[in-house]
Amino acid sequence: MITGMNHTGFVVKDLDRSVEFYREVMGFELVRLVERNGGPISQVVGYEDTHLSLGGDHMLELVEYRKLASSDRPTQERAVLGAGHLAFDVDDIEETYRDLTSRGCVAMNPPARLAPDRAACYMQDPDGNCI
Repeated sequence: MITGMNHTGFVVKDLDRSVEFYREVMGFELVRLVERNGGPISQVVGYEDTHLSLGGDHMLELVEYRKLASSDRPTQERAVLGAGHLAFDVDDIEETYRDLTSRGCVAMNPPARLAPDRAACYMQDPDGNCI
């Protein structure tokens, strides 16, 4: 039986760049940086030489596969099997949208009002992961 959420994971091309982005732009706290090679982690992910970074209240796991070149995301379309996103609550979506786009997030759409007290938009991190 499922007892709760554990973490969200994104594959990234450059772990150092992504850690900097999520710390400096998104305000995450780096909890730990782990380099795992062989053993159980290789069995789980199916690759050797896996590098992980973890942080935030809801753990965001950033994974860089160093011995394999990660493919770029082939499209910005949202209707792609396997596509997902990580959603955040913010105080002011318009201000957050302006701030994040000025600091490297790629805007996929401007904020849209879903209800009188609710708005949403999609953006992408430097590796094309939807946030």
